[in-house]
Parts: sequence; C-alpha cells; structure tokens
Amino acid sequence: MKAARPLLPFLLTSLVAVVAHAATTQGSTPLPTGWQAKLATLLPQAGQTTQILERRSSLSLFELQRRVTNVGGSPDALRTVIVTVSQGKAPVYDARLGITQAEFKRYLVFEQSLAPSGKTLKLPVIRDNGRLTFGDTAGMNGVLKGVTIDLKTGELRVPEGFSARPSAVTPSANPERTLDVKLGYQWRVRANDPVTQNGINGELTLLMLSSGQIILSYNRLSMLRGRIDEGELILGYTR
Repeated sequence: MKAARPLLPFLLTSLVAVVAHAATTQGSTPLPTGWQAKLATLLPQAGQTTQILERRSSLSLFELQRRVTNVGGSPDALRTVIVTVSQGKAPVYDARLGITQAEFKRYLVFEQSLAPSGKTLKLPVIRDNGRLTFGDTAGMNGVLKGVTIDLKTGELRVPEGFSARPSAVTPSANPERTLDVKLGYQWRVRANDPVTQNGINGELTLLMLSSGQIILSYNRLSMLRGRIDEGELILGYTR
C-alpha cells in the first residue's frame, strides 16, 4: 500500500458572498459500463493511510482594494473586510467603503481550496461479503461510522436507515479548472421517517484526480431517533 502523498491545494471559485459548504464535484451522469470494477479500485482498503483535508477560503481582494482606494473609501472599513476574510468568514457590507452594496457583492470572489490539515489516520474499513463498511477512529468524529457500500450494486446505506444509488461524476479536462477530475462517483441521500424520527441529508463523493490522488468526502445533516447531528469529513489518499 502506498502512503498518501501531499495533496496540492485545488481551487473552486464561486460568485457568492457565503462559501458553499459542499460543492467540490462536477455534474453527474449515468454509470458507465464496468463501473463496479472502477468503483472497487477507488474505495479505500482496510487500514488505508489517509490525510485529513480541510476547507480554506480566501477572497480575491485586489480589485476591491483598488476600487475603495480610488473612491476614497474608509481604510478602516476595508481593513475590517480583510480581517473578516482571514478568519474564514463572509464580510458584511459597510457603506463607509464608498461603493454600493451591489458593487460590493460583485467584488466578492471567493476561492475555496482543500489542503492537508497535517493530520493523518488509518481508515477503519471492512470488506466482507461484497460490502464495504466504514468504522470510526480518532479524527473521524463518527461521520462515516456505519456507512456501507455494496460493491456489486453500488448501493449506499446509512445508519439512519436509508439508501441511495451512485451516479458518475463527469470528468473535467477544462484547463480553467484546477480540480481535474478523471473519474468519480457520488451518492446523494435525502429522506426522513417521522415514525422513527430518523432523517438524512447527505452527500458522499469519491473522486480520482488526474494526479492520481483520490478524494473521499462525506457531509451530512442527520437525525437519528430525534437527535440531530451534522458532520463533514474529507480524506485524501493514493491507492
């Protein structure tokens, strides 16, 4: 088994004021022929060495700074915007900037990156009877615990009692995108049961980049027997 190599940060750009929580994938397409074998090669092995990745956000400030300076806007207000962004938060419009709120929004170009957190873990997974089951260990915070994937049908089942089938992620060879997806699969599971008080709004994504890196991410807002929990885990590894 190869040790995970450092993952070069990749960027996603969004013209919104609040960074999207989970938008690391491209559009989905029907499953191609032979997808089961490809899926099996992307999924982690037992004890797979992985890096925990984290989201980092930054704001492209050059044009905003130039505009505020040209109109004689408040340096203090501009400094507040810069500090807010450095804290990973969305800045709030301040009229002292000397530009309109609509113009302010046009300058809010966020770049979102995934970068190594400096933490690694050996992923606890079990492959048994054609099924892969995720366990839990320090650093995973229970996010993937009990999630299973049927290697024959591709069906994802979650502890909340619901399931979803995968769709293929459209490869991206667009040179303008730094997220160069070679192959990938995505499961979206959204369901609820008022009787059991279980519900889930989750998305599991498995991507292979052209660099050979594999990204496994799962984010979900769930309710299990009436208890609400939210979590996200992003892992990078090489098979």
